[in-house]
Amino acid sequence: MIGRSRSFSRYVFNNLQLLRSHSASIPVRFDEFNPTNRPNPNPNFSARSYCYGKKSQGNNEWTEEIDYLDESGSVIYTGKGIRSVEPRVDDHIMVGGLKQPFSNASAVAKIVEIVKRWKWGPEMETQLDKLQFLPNMIHITQALKVTGDGDASLSLFKWAKRQSWYSPSDECYLALIDRLNHSRDFEGIQSVFDDLVLDSAKMTTVPDFSAFSRVVQYLAKAEKLEVSFCCFKKIQESGCKVDTKTYNSLITLFLDKGLPFKAFEIYENMEGSGSCLDLATYELMIPNLARSGRIDAALKLFQQMKEKNMKPGFMIFASLVDSLGKAGRLDASMKIYMEMQGFGLKPSAAMFVSMIESYVKAGKLDTALRIWDEMKKARLRPNYGLYTMVVEAHAKSGKLETAMSVFSDMEKAGFLPTPSTYSCLLEMHAGSGQVDAAMKLYNSMSNAGVRPGLTTYTALLTLLAKKKLVDIAAKILLEMKAMGYTVDVTASDVLMVFIKDASVDLALRWLRFMGSSGIRTNNFIIRQLFESCMKNGLYDSAKPLLENYVDSAAKVDLILYTSILAHLVRCQEEQNERHLMSILSATKHKAHEFMCGLFTGPEQRKQPVLVFVREFFQNIDYESEEGAARYFVNVLLNYLVLMGQINRARCVWKVSYENKLFPKAIVFDQHIAWSLDVRNLSVGAALIAVVHTLHRFRKRMLYYGVIPRRIKLVTGPTLKIVVAQMLSAVESPFEVSKVVLRAPGDSVSEWFKKPIVQQFLLNEIPSRSDILMHKLNILFPSSAPEIRSLNLPKPLVAGRVM
Repeated sequence: MIGRSRSFSRYVFNNLQLLRSHSASIPVRFDEFNPTNRPNPNPNFSARSYCYGKKSQGNNEWTEEIDYLDESGSVIYTGKGIRSVEPRVDDHIMVGGLKQPFSNASAVAKIVEIVKRWKWGPEMETQLDKLQFLPNMIHITQALKVTGDGDASLSLFKWAKRQSWYSPSDECYLALIDRLNHSRDFEGIQSVFDDLVLDSAKMTTVPDFSAFSRVVQYLAKAEKLEVSFCCFKKIQESGCKVDTKTYNSLITLFLDKGLPFKAFEIYENMEGSGSCLDLATYELMIPNLARSGRIDAALKLFQQMKEKNMKPGFMIFASLVDSLGKAGRLDASMKIYMEMQGFGLKPSAAMFVSMIESYVKAGKLDTALRIWDEMKKARLRPNYGLYTMVVEAHAKSGKLETAMSVFSDMEKAGFLPTPSTYSCLLEMHAGSGQVDAAMKLYNSMSNAGVRPGLTTYTALLTLLAKKKLVDIAAKILLEMKAMGYTVDVTASDVLMVFIKDASVDLALRWLRFMGSSGIRTNNFIIRQLFESCMKNGLYDSAKPLLENYVDSAAKVDLILYTSILAHLVRCQEEQNERHLMSILSATKHKAHEFMCGLFTGPEQRKQPVLVFVREFFQNIDYESEEGAARYFVNVLLNYLVLMGQINRARCVWKVSYENKLFPKAIVFDQHIAWSLDVRNLSVGAALIAVVHTLHRFRKRMLYYGVIPRRIKLVTGPTLKIVVAQMLSAVESPFEVSKVVLRAPGDSVSEWFKKPIVQQFLLNEIPSRSDILMHKLNILFPSSAPEIRSLNLPKPLVAGRVM
């Protein structure tokens, strides 16, 4: 090749020498030269008309120096000569007498050489302007593909756009965008996109530029969310088509940025544009639709995918199984799971965990255990959290044997159970009353160095208290205290268990243990224990409790005082009466002062009994103590009747009625009916109310001449016998029905005129027969001191055998 080039160069050189010698001897113009007049060393050489070079003003000599090179670049001749082409106008060079067009490779190489050397700026553009050939878009495109620098490539493109021969080329844009992306010049990509939009706007038809999609893909991959979405919108506005890959890149970007609803909007736009969903789109959309809660849409895509004979991947199956399970659609989840196995895909450990969690949370423990066994058969090891969930779920559902079996496997697998797992098992065993298993778990916790929680201690101590294991409970409580817990509340709860179980001796023993260990309890529990001691007749133990209660600044209310008084009403032994009187005195309640004053004479009281009673009832706060005052009146009237203090009892009833403690007891319905309702009263209160009210009725009928049609005594089924027997002793006209004693007004008026009736109503109850008091004890065996509510039962009664 080099030999042929050198022979051709010698050929050109010889002809040029001939021309030079001829012009020196004969001064003629080159265009007048006729080669036929001179011998031609080469007969194949033909002359042509050349353009002029530079001449001096006085002669016809060529002044431009020309270097002639061979193919290897060596200079073979330098001298005056001519140039046969115009730079940037002609698209060829002259080799001797032949036109030699510029090769694309040479043109691209020259452009790349200039770009690499000058990079950017006016210098580079000046050199490009001096190119000896006319570039075209093919040269620019090829140069952009091999130019390494992004800025230089962009500068070359900007220079080309200003040339007259420039025409928009999708391949050129793609090459430039690829180069800018390789250089991570995203601002340059945005600039190119703007140029691309302008070029497409100038076209009469909608361009099909792939460069549009390429820009969005690169920007989305670079996580330029706002810019990529803006470019996407501009592409749509321009009417250009967006390919599937571009849609996928935008969807991925929005999903990665935590904007699933925006991603779904892009997907809906993709469907509306008629773009074909490929496998990547399905694998992208189905899992994300499922995880975002749009499960039906995910299942619809899943069905479309299968109709197109596309094989779903594992991620699609995993997301559907997980999402359907968490949504509670367990049947659909199991169907997808079985379908996945039909495709030959094996479940992963995460899928097994998800399915077991779903069935456990739904309470379907049998199915969860079946999947658990499948997981083990697949040689997949359950994780720590799964063991914990299965154990606790079975424990809480009462399946303690299964829970303990899985718990044992958990320990063999090398997992240390969490405190919550220990606590759950222990509390469930404690709740089912299994002391041995609960204590075994507690010792296992201690040996493992796991600190039991407060609820665990409480459950265990409650179990020990119910089983009456006081010593073990005391030991556990001290260990709890040593762990740094505050044990006052827990110890009080244990004490309350003993009180509710009526284990008063154990309760007193536990209270002594608390005192010796410096553990305090609250006044409410002290009061409960005091009332339990009173109920069981342990008056010696009750009084110190009451004194402790009073000394701790707790206030003995009227209900508590009345309950003690109720015990005194039913007391039958003199020794116990002394204890109860001392307990009443220890309450330091104002009601006790009233009781003491009530039984003293008028000389010591210095006022009549009715005035004394009225002063006491005036000091009661009826807004907060109305129920308690009603309870006190019932018990007090029982006590006064049994003690034979009828006049004092009538004063108490009169004042309590005046203060509207029993507002609906007496009803005057003009001339039709008068009634007395004693259903809510105790026996003593009912008897006093009947006597006192009949006395009022007698006064109205005999003194004022007002006689109703009938008179009713509403007693209820329990008090009617007591009241009827009392009135039968004085030959009353009242007839006994189911719950009412009734008589005509005229008959009662005649009855009131009898002297025995007058004596009966003015003085005291004439009958205290053993039969009457025996019926009192049978009908009302309890004075109800344990009633804590202010709304007392009906009737609330106390009585004793006299």
